[in-house]
Amino acid sequence: MNGAVIDPSKAPVIPPFLVDVEWSNLPVVTTDCIVIGSGIAGLYTAIELAKDRQVLLITKKTLMESNTRYAQGGIAAVTAEDDSPIYHRQDTLLAGAGLCSSAAVDVLVHEGPEGVKELIRLGTLFDEENGVLALTREGAHSHRRILHANGDATGHEIVRALSDKVQSHPRVEVWDDHFAIDLVTRSGACLGALVQMPDGSRTFVRGEATVLCSGGSGQLYRYTTNPEVATSDGVAMAYRAGATVRDMEFIQFHPTALSYPGAPRFLISEAVRGEGAYLRNIKGERFMHRYHELLELAPRDIVARAIVSEMEETRSTFVYLDITHESEEMIKHRFPTIYETCMRYGLDLTSDWIPVSPAAHYMMGGVKTDLHGESSLSRLFACGEVSSTGVHGANRLASNSLSEALVYGRRIAEAIRRLSPLEEGLQPEAFSWERRELASQPIVERRLKLQKVMVRYAGLRRTQETLLRAMEELKRQLPLLHSVLTRREEYEFANLLTSSLLVIQGALYREESRGAHYREDFPERDDMKWRKHIVQGRDQGMTEEISDDV
Repeated sequence: MNGAVIDPSKAPVIPPFLVDVEWSNLPVVTTDCIVIGSGIAGLYTAIELAKDRQVLLITKKTLMESNTRYAQGGIAAVTAEDDSPIYHRQDTLLAGAGLCSSAAVDVLVHEGPEGVKELIRLGTLFDEENGVLALTREGAHSHRRILHANGDATGHEIVRALSDKVQSHPRVEVWDDHFAIDLVTRSGACLGALVQMPDGSRTFVRGEATVLCSGGSGQLYRYTTNPEVATSDGVAMAYRAGATVRDMEFIQFHPTALSYPGAPRFLISEAVRGEGAYLRNIKGERFMHRYHELLELAPRDIVARAIVSEMEETRSTFVYLDITHESEEMIKHRFPTIYETCMRYGLDLTSDWIPVSPAAHYMMGGVKTDLHGESSLSRLFACGEVSSTGVHGANRLASNSLSEALVYGRRIAEAIRRLSPLEEGLQPEAFSWERRELASQPIVERRLKLQKVMVRYAGLRRTQETLLRAMEELKRQLPLLHSVLTRREEYEFANLLTSSLLVIQGALYREESRGAHYREDFPERDDMKWRKHIVQGRDQGMTEEISDDV
């Protein structure tokens, strides 16, 4: 790790456990490998591990409820003859704005195609045209390399296929409706997890290795494309346990979420722009030519900020997405889910301009891992959006995330096979904290206030003043982490609070604009000073790490 250590006192004071337990009184369940989460990362990693290990997959809702399920656009991998891993690498590094790990990107672009083939072998049915895989292009991709399924329901199809395999696998046990509260550690190693059962009782689940696949953090914000389960649980758990997290300031806002009275912030896939849709302000004018040479296919952060600028200039709460110049047949065939959802609210994609605005979509940062998915905490691995492998840098290239989950899920399984057996009789570290009864304010009110604070003060555009205001507002909620917590919604809020503070801390420290992080008081990118990562740890505070992007 390079750079000077920053004053640890600036880091939020977070206790290592959300709850106090007497380990000797807890029931213990032992397995080979624990997988926490059920998106593409959790499902695929479980399948890979189960080739020769017993796997317990824990999900707080159901196998089908995850960010993956709602992924519309597709999965990026080189399969066309006119494409190359070299081009895919260049596109990824360019989007990542100088903070990608070159080695991690090389792994992605070279191993991603085999991951797609494995998905197909496992039963995923990607769309085809004339007997070959149908490919589309999305923002900042130089070639058509995005595979999709059922038009715009790629994630749902992937989860369907993988869930079928997991549920029928003799070496995978699934715990639906269970909540992983804390990671259990001893002497710098992860022993497993403390899990709350559906009846409210708790169990220590012990394993040779634990893999966090708990998904994203979209619920940090009032407006998000993520489902309600995306509460940053894995990042917060890992941080509490002593693992380092990285690049938390980089939150990607999807430019085009449906913005219509009575409708949810439904994602309008980037693939719609990839197939030729225009962005228009409320005056009906196309505007992207004023912001980037790639127009509607510019990187997401640029498109999102351009939309906000147009909204402010025209005093509107939305802009329009217009694909009415394309054929009705193509639109209905290529985007059936989006078409049907819009129709549900009286909007016809084939004839109407669709009102859209940015919404929180993806966290580039997360639990820092090596090239085999292992965190700084021994025997703790992370895969998917919860991880920071170095692939995405400061701004994720569209549709790289599903490929990343496959590639690193397989690598994690390989790394776990090389682990030596866990020392027998190793007991969890004892911990106690002075707890008080939880204050009376309902958790739903606390959560909504947190989300509003994050949108208003730590969203698409930030300043030192707004970030300090956000920090001040959220630190008032810190006593909750010292309270007696018993319910899932309380744990989720504690995780959201922890991750929000980490996001704000990273955003305050990075005094430049890069990728998805935009500081109005430091609007320029500064490679001389800031071509580096910000790493945060509960014990060591904040440190800097030089980027190896070339």
